Amino acid sequence: MTIETPNWAETTSDDIERGVDEAIRTVERLADELVSVPDGRRSFENTVLPLDEISNVFNQASGRFGFLSQVSADEDVRAVAHRQEERLNVFAAGIGFREDIDRALKAYATRAELEALPDDARRLLEFALRDYRRNGLDLDQETRDELQSLQERLVGLGIEFRKKIDDYEDHIEVSRAELDGLPDAYIERLSTVEVNGAVRYRVGLDYPELHPFLDAAHDGERRRELFYKNHNKAADTNIDILEEALGVRSSMATLLGFESWAAYALEIKMAKQADAVLEFLEDLEERLQSKLAADLTRLSAQQERRTGFGGPIGISDWRYYTNQVIQEDYQVDPFEVAAYFPLDAVLDGMFRIYEELVGVRFVRRPDVADSAWHEDAQPFDIVEPASGEALARFYMDLYPRPGKFGHAAAFTLRGGRRLGDDGYQRPISAIVANFTKPTESSPSLLRHTEVVTLFHEFGHILHQTLTNSRYTRFSGTRVERDFVEAPSQMLEHWCWQPNMLSSFSRHYESGDPLPKSLINRMIEARHTSSAIATLRQVYFSRLDLAYHTESGRSTDEIARELHPITGFPFPEDTHFQAGFGHLFGYDAGYYGYLWSRVFGDDMFTRFEAPGASVSSVGAEYRRHILEPGGTADADQLIHRFLGREPNADAFLRELGLAT
Repeated sequence: MTIETPNWAETTSDDIERGVDEAIRTVERLADELVSVPDGRRSFENTVLPLDEISNVFNQASGRFGFLSQVSADEDVRAVAHRQEERLNVFAAGIGFREDIDRALKAYATRAELEALPDDARRLLEFALRDYRRNGLDLDQETRDELQSLQERLVGLGIEFRKKIDDYEDHIEVSRAELDGLPDAYIERLSTVEVNGAVRYRVGLDYPELHPFLDAAHDGERRRELFYKNHNKAADTNIDILEEALGVRSSMATLLGFESWAAYALEIKMAKQADAVLEFLEDLEERLQSKLAADLTRLSAQQERRTGFGGPIGISDWRYYTNQVIQEDYQVDPFEVAAYFPLDAVLDGMFRIYEELVGVRFVRRPDVADSAWHEDAQPFDIVEPASGEALARFYMDLYPRPGKFGHAAAFTLRGGRRLGDDGYQRPISAIVANFTKPTESSPSLLRHTEVVTLFHEFGHILHQTLTNSRYTRFSGTRVERDFVEAPSQMLEHWCWQPNMLSSFSRHYESGDPLPKSLINRMIEARHTSSAIATLRQVYFSRLDLAYHTESGRSTDEIARELHPITGFPFPEDTHFQAGFGHLFGYDAGYYGYLWSRVFGDDMFTRFEAPGASVSSVGAEYRRHILEPGGTADADQLIHRFLGREPNADAFLRELGLAT
């Protein structure tokens, strides 16, 4: 089966505007047809199913046009795509406030035939009714109008907040001596300027430049300068945008009868209650205190050996001294390790591992590459080996460029869904990342942390594309937000298995795999500063939760108050929250990264069981976790895969804590 994909390469600004116009007209027609059905003739097919078709139209328009705001190399196309994505999202929000659709659903929901509906169809109806209740459709007209106005404003604020982050650029300029500690392969990729006859190197805030510099540059003053610039990303605009958005969310929650936005948002997540999240985070913080003290003492001793200063280390230095401990105590140099991970070798190895795991093949499609949005975006088909049928397509867009989405993520460009009796709508996804781009003299070399990131994000691709949900609403990663990371977090474990690392590592010059002795030392060093790293995540989670629980306080005040969780003094004159993109999309849900890791780590124990087969356990992982998507609650999916109730034992072991 051939997968038809859009031609993003030839998409113009006019195409985007016309495409969104057409999507809106199609949705209006579907909605009008839905509400025009007499109540006595209502059925699942003419009342509930059209809402899923509407979701599919929105999803495809976003993947076809809005996605270009994140990846197009053309600044004008990105700008138009941003505007049209906002327009589309505002219109979609309006559909969620239509009283006539809510009334039609309620009229159908009284019919006796509901009991005969399949589970996923009944769930689709229940979720639709829930959506309209959560939009205030049981409230008076004046309140509904106010809620809709607030929701439309919130959509615009979210798009603007993310755009400011993606467009923001800043850098430091350093001498060659100030790059001491960094390898030549890193330095040669930096742009240069001439200042007073001397060459200066520009180090920016994109991950391939930022993280290695903070990890390895010996010059502490320049590390601090870059750290502070990153912690002030978009602060000149995004503090005001964020605080307005938090006020809008708080107002909406109050109108809907919730005590806070966190209470509203958590109603449909695994955790259910803000108190449950706070208890989880506080318990984790308490468990980590002894290891935090040991981590900080170890780093401080390393600082004293290098500088003679024996006091506490600063927050801008913890990555550097962690790296120094790993190098000195375990003889693991991240840049030496990176030499064994050229991107092409990692991709080939990852594909082999995942092909065995989920029973598919990944086939390069250079014949359709010309339709991608950029020459760096390479297409692949996911093929069922027995039939040769293409199940889905994905693109890999892995290198940074101006204006591109600045992190690593997997985007659903077209979700899967049943197409009546005519087959299945084949999913399309994209992994977008910012790994070091190859040069004529050097391939793209990934640090091990980047290898883990790649395995993780491609896990989302598998989740998005190997779905067999009949409905867009439950397709792929459309699961509870505090579970969505778990399937990918489980897959990170492959990056720590010695036999797996040997199978896909290859020194870019000699072709040799990672030495077993080096792999063993990497594993021994794995828990270095694990408490510091995890408590930073606890801090971000608590910050997000507090922003959406407390009202009337400045974001700076809350950020300062909670910062002791990290173990470091607050970095003065910084506004990290301005560049914290997860505050839109993961609002009151950032804790989900830690919450879901409990399940991801626990699920991997099935592969560690005596006699476990990657292919047989992987087949169950595909059947019970990937394929169902959101057709059942996450706790049910986990129980089906594990065959028992989940526990946190593996999660705590992964943090270096005894259980």
